[in-house]
Amino acid sequence: MNASTQLPVTGAGTAGPETVAPVRAEATATDPADTDATAAGRGARPANGSAQPLRADCIADSAGGLTFDITAPQGTRPVWSAALVLGPRDGGADEELRLPLGPNGSGRLRAVLPSTVALPEGRWNAYADLGDGRGPQRLLPGVTDLRSLVDRRPLAGIGRLGVRIPYTTRSGALALRSWLRGPHAEAGDVHVDAGGVTVAGRLYGAALGPGARAEATTRHGAADADGPVSRITVPLTGEGPDFAFTLPFGRLAERWAGGSESWDLWLRTAEEAEPVRIARLLDDVPEKGEAVSHPALSVGCPSGRLSIGPCYTRDNDLTVRVTGAGADGAGPADF
Repeated sequence: MNASTQLPVTGAGTAGPETVAPVRAEATATDPADTDATAAGRGARPANGSAQPLRADCIADSAGGLTFDITAPQGTRPVWSAALVLGPRDGGADEELRLPLGPNGSGRLRAVLPSTVALPEGRWNAYADLGDGRGPQRLLPGVTDLRSLVDRRPLAGIGRLGVRIPYTTRSGALALRSWLRGPHAEAGDVHVDAGGVTVAGRLYGAALGPGARAEATTRHGAADADGPVSRITVPLTGEGPDFAFTLPFGRLAERWAGGSESWDLWLRTAEEAEPVRIARLLDDVPEKGEAVSHPALSVGCPSGRLSIGPCYTRDNDLTVRVTGAGADGAGPADF
């Protein structure tokens, strides 16, 4: 699966093994309704005083690292404190990640986010701090090469899986979507027929043991936030790290409580193990709810007909939506 625009790569090389730790940063005022609007409050004016924005070319490597190459304003001299800054888009954290930004040929600056750096799960704005005292300025996307992320297949024994996908926000700025999960159940082929939805996948960071099974869960109650959890368990087949199961639509129809319901899909690796969320992360699509669709089937229930089909949430987790006649069948929330 590949939704990125593949263009010639600007800048050579891939992310290396160096380790950079998050540093504390002063809190900045943000407008929760428009996180991209923080650029003006973060010293977004280019360092040379012109209106020319900075753009970052992004190259992904198969290990999960990212390399950023920035064309510096004319006359820019490298400063030891220059950094590429990643700040949380939700404004809920007081930490940001600073990556050293150094020269990479004439008029170019480079920063590397290695796969060994644990970037917390979430969405991150990208800034360049040229070390000239003007503060970080928001970066725009340049050339993006994400070919190494397509059908990425890490070693199954990896303890914790890190995924970072650069994307363009609605305002045209550069941002990253990051996941950090361990164990992780990666969804592969998803097949829909009259019998239900069949999911095949691969488990990372754990092994299937006695009592392994798949589960679908939903909540019934006020805003589905505090209501009781309804759970459906189905048998699981597995060979090594690979697994597969089928969730019958009839069992979902039996539990329908009205309106539109979302059933989250989980994998339990053993009888007493904590559930692992099933998601599809190992490609170059930052939000599959807008890019990947699966068919929904009409299924009968005592109250009439239901529409049931799998889809992805805004976090790329796999879920099954059950919608009754006249209910809101809108897709996953935008980001």
